[in-house]
Amino acid sequence: MPKRKAAIAVGGVAALGAAALLLPNANASQDKDQASGTTGTAKTLKASDASGLAAQLQKILGDAFAGSYYDSARQQLVVNVVNGDDNVVVQAKKAGAVVRQVDNSTAELKAAARTLKTKATIPGTSWAVDPRTNKVLVTADATVTGSKWNRLQSTVRSLGSGMATLKKSSGTFKTFVSGGDAIFSQVQGGNVRCSLGFNVTASDGSPAFLTAGHCGVAAKDWSDSQTGQPIATVDQATFPGAGDFSLVKYNDPATQAPSEVNVGNGRTVQINQAADATVGATVFRMGSTTGLHDGQVTGLDATVNFQSETDPNGVDTVTGLIQTNVCAEPGDSGGSLFTQDGSALGLTSGGSGDCTNGGETFFQPVTTALQATGATLGAGGAGAGDQAGAGDQAGAGDQSGAGDQSGAGAGDQSGAGAGDQAGAGDQSGAGAGDQSGAGAGDQSGAGAGDQSGAGAGDQAGAGGEQIGGSADPSAPSDASGSGAAHDGSSSLTGTR
Repeated sequence: MPKRKAAIAVGGVAALGAAALLLPNANASQDKDQASGTTGTAKTLKASDASGLAAQLQKILGDAFAGSYYDSARQQLVVNVVNGDDNVVVQAKKAGAVVRQVDNSTAELKAAARTLKTKATIPGTSWAVDPRTNKVLVTADATVTGSKWNRLQSTVRSLGSGMATLKKSSGTFKTFVSGGDAIFSQVQGGNVRCSLGFNVTASDGSPAFLTAGHCGVAAKDWSDSQTGQPIATVDQATFPGAGDFSLVKYNDPATQAPSEVNVGNGRTVQINQAADATVGATVFRMGSTTGLHDGQVTGLDATVNFQSETDPNGVDTVTGLIQTNVCAEPGDSGGSLFTQDGSALGLTSGGSGDCTNGGETFFQPVTTALQATGATLGAGGAGAGDQAGAGDQAGAGDQSGAGDQSGAGAGDQSGAGAGDQAGAGDQSGAGAGDQSGAGAGDQSGAGAGDQSGAGAGDQAGAGGEQIGGSADPSAPSDASGSGAAHDGSSSLTGTR
């Protein structure tokens, strides 16, 4: 098989409303610091800057910090504090945030989550802290009925009305493992199909991509077509437990994988860095089944209890996820979650609902996956090590040149759909890759820093041409990353 062009095919994406919001202003700055020099006046920020300010204030305020969220309408960061001390309020306001005093501290909210873990780890449930209400939001899907519902409801009530809220979801929590053009793997019983998330550079400098962990657990070798030869091999995979991500290395060290997400119709979004999500921020998800969709982050550090794919009586619990109201469907697993200004946020893990009725969807944070795997977004070379951390690798700049290829031609393998992994069994009978997850190769993963979105649309089909010609033949190292092997995370990379 010839040397891959960065991202593998993702097929054309239908013209969706979200695309209009992204381009041509994908990289336009929204900064309008109205506070310039004045103290106590909230700054107007773009979401990515709000995330950084929140992290700073968390350190400054210590135990008084009780969470934060982004007010997208006013473009301001709202910080919750539990200490009425004037000095605390002054510090937060001076930094440019809107200060709101609340009752529940971060420690109390975490204690409530621990109680839920001990008493209510039931398949079909999830919980996450919602800083907008200063409570733990507990959700139960349609399978939680009878004694299970009573047990969950009783546990939530025991926490107190001011500590947690309970809501019912009409759908069923599951990993999104089927449909869409993406990456494929042949296993006993059929094919596994997932979506590629972002192209990265592994810690050893080789090109790779991140996708859903359940995809990496389900199969080791991945191709950009149902019957093609493997082009990438799983290096690391985490699922269930502390995450849902996989790092998959391209077999050809000369693979060129640009740091971009293909949003269809010849358009791409350059991925400049990895960033932490902020509650309230507008985000975009690209998947091989449903294409480009947008919504908001509704919770952080979410715990989701999926029904085990291998044990009828078991639970696959995943922690530390991003919760959103962005829709997704089988086949979108592993697809990429990103912001308008090109920050890579997450990899599609699973959720409930669909793109007709809506629902809840959970994502593996990219920063956590990069830290765990040692991978970097964008070009490996200079400064790659610096970025390995939370993924805030200083943007594409760091990736000089090579950056473009960073990563495993993510496009190809859009990560494995969340539930895909359940071994071959899961997919048994699924014809060639119908079953699991987002189309594997289609979603060329937008390599965080450099690959601007593995040309989802570009690469139509298995081989796909790279979108935007971002691939730089000379720098395989770009594929930053050890990418936490999320098997289905192909953000922004084409949908079918």
